[in-house]
Amino acid sequence: MATIFENALGRLEPVARMLEVSPEVIARLSRPALTARFSIPLRMDDGSLQMFQGYRVQYDTTRGPAKGGVRFHPAVDLDEVTSLAFWMTIKCAVARLPFGGAKGGIAVDPRQLSRMELERLARGYVRAVSDFIGPDRDIPAPDVNTNATIMGWMADEYGQIARVYAPDAFTGKPIELGGSAGREAATGRGALRVLRYLLSQQGKRENEVTVAVQGFGNVGYHFARLARDAGNKIIGVADSKGGIRSQEGLDPDLIMRHKQSRRELKAMLYCDASVCEEADHEVLSPEAFLEQDVDVLVLAALEGQITKQNAARVRARTILEIANGPVSLDADPILRDAGITVLPDVLCNAGGVTVSYFEWVQSRTGFYWDDTQVEARLTNTMVGQAEQVFALSETHGTDLRTGAYALAVKRIAEAMTAKGTVEFFGNGK
Repeated sequence: MATIFENALGRLEPVARMLEVSPEVIARLSRPALTARFSIPLRMDDGSLQMFQGYRVQYDTTRGPAKGGVRFHPAVDLDEVTSLAFWMTIKCAVARLPFGGAKGGIAVDPRQLSRMELERLARGYVRAVSDFIGPDRDIPAPDVNTNATIMGWMADEYGQIARVYAPDAFTGKPIELGGSAGREAATGRGALRVLRYLLSQQGKRENEVTVAVQGFGNVGYHFARLARDAGNKIIGVADSKGGIRSQEGLDPDLIMRHKQSRRELKAMLYCDASVCEEADHEVLSPEAFLEQDVDVLVLAALEGQITKQNAARVRARTILEIANGPVSLDADPILRDAGITVLPDVLCNAGGVTVSYFEWVQSRTGFYWDDTQVEARLTNTMVGQAEQVFALSETHGTDLRTGAYALAVKRIAEAMTAKGTVEFFGNGK
């Protein structure tokens, strides 16, 4: 069975055949530039010591400093982090940001930690990676199970180690610590902009579209809320425990309030209740949720949700990927043959890193924008790059994922070629 990273690299093969780029480009994009694996000792509240495994991968920095989140999750391992760093490299190039790709994480269930243990673990991560991160080298951000509070702790720890005030060393921070307006909802908002562009191309009106959202965390909630406000009917939401469905439509705000109200005090930053505990709606298993009849199925959870095993049972007309790698390599042709449009992750979830870029710029200059300015810049980026992906896909007669990868590889190749490849140096002159 192929690993996550092997599946991720498999996306390069059709692009390599389609584009006339130097073989060196594909060779350099086939392995990470830097891989770090380390242990983080954590003193627990009861006085005991536990060791946690941490990772940081800088995949490629041809187009600028590395950029990528830090996730806290029990399933974090080197294969996953390397894949995520690769996707970040592609994503930053699709969005035309002056960044390369990186990713990091700790193998931990954060719900089992107290607030103080969580803070100590976050600071321990920074101590482990402080030698090779920074505003001009590698800028971490939030990811699964991390948020503005944790980024604030990490930025503070980095500042103490470097003995500088460096708000541009991390993004996704609280507003009061140099964060950007619009960052929390940026990923969901950016994905909605891509969906609305597709609907405009199809000649569909917003109120004609039904949407189901798998992954009702921060990103999924904000997407559902914004899509509902735009006129879409949210008929289903789901998390890891199951989902609910109502043809009459659901209110994302009410569901999120219910979910948050059931969390335990010790969780603080994490919701323990499930959306499937809402009793007034039809309850679906995680498997049935992916197979329901809906116009747009939004995948906002984790990678590998639709695979060769279940792809033939998907009935959605469009799949919108907000999570990284939610559709496996071997599922793509099945969905394509079924006439299902897949809006790819490396385009759709670029809203988060785009506003992270805006935060980095603002932190470096000390000049901050309001929500309206951030939203306008985000819309320009997402719609502008969506237009290019759609146009490139049409020109080459490919699906949108291949079009997005082609756009990214083309931009990365131009940067690598500008520094010299065998085509330049090979003649020995």
